[in-house]
Amino acid sequence: MPHTPVRVAAIHDISCYGRCSLNVIMPVLSSLGLTACPVPSAVLSTHTGGYGEVAICDLTDFLTDCLNHWKTLNLKIDCIYSGFLASHQQVDKVLDFIKAYPDAFVLVDPVMGDNGSAYRTCTKELQAKMRLLIKEANLITPNLTEAAMLLEEPYPIGNLPIQTAKEWLMRLSDEGPEMVVITGISLLPDKLSSICFSRTSGEFWRVDNTKVPINLPGTGDIYSATLLGKLLTNQSLPDALCWAGYFIEQCIKYTFSHGTDIREGILLEAVLPALFSKHSNSSLTKL
Repeated sequence: MPHTPVRVAAIHDISCYGRCSLNVIMPVLSSLGLTACPVPSAVLSTHTGGYGEVAICDLTDFLTDCLNHWKTLNLKIDCIYSGFLASHQQVDKVLDFIKAYPDAFVLVDPVMGDNGSAYRTCTKELQAKMRLLIKEANLITPNLTEAAMLLEEPYPIGNLPIQTAKEWLMRLSDEGPEMVVITGISLLPDKLSSICFSRTSGEFWRVDNTKVPINLPGTGDIYSATLLGKLLTNQSLPDALCWAGYFIEQCIKYTFSHGTDIREGILLEAVLPALFSKHSNSSLTKL
């Protein structure tokens, strides 16, 4: 029988210029042997990180039309991967996809903010609806800012205590997702850490990677896509965490070394082969 790749419905925006969102998610998933089925939530002339006033086409109605067409075709979808949503109304559209494919693995990357601040597109209504969406997820991948927003906690200044980090992971898992990963946490000098919790095993893990002095768009998208791709190709959660940390570190280091305009994002095309290294060199620690 012919091999049928895992199909991932990736509900994200498309930025016509700049490497982020679907522009980087699709090549990562495809490189890992998955079929990426793009479901654009919006089309932007550029991403929103430094290119001035962005032209945006909201595709809320398209999300409904796309799903309705898929349902008439009885298409098989194995995973739903939700990322940037242009409005709180789009959360209901994602929930419609989840309802239509009840057996699909659901990853919610709650794209809402970074560095302690909400993105300009992230309203209070969207934050409230995102708290409902994560209840339907198997896995969520907020950064530290988004984790604080989901929990309605103040953004922590300085290093996050380990016990607080574990409490946040458990509280987020209590909302619904069996697996929770929080990225971009400062726990050690000159390191950025990702931490995760599996409710099934009751275990916590941490991966530490070198902190590179550059802030690039699209890193969260690449990280989540790598993590998801490794999970869907039968890696364990801690192994997938190591791979995601390793790959994004290689991406950032390579881009930093070439001194390109940071607005253009990761030089992904040159770094994709790192996905196929024999081993990741990330340091995994049990919390």
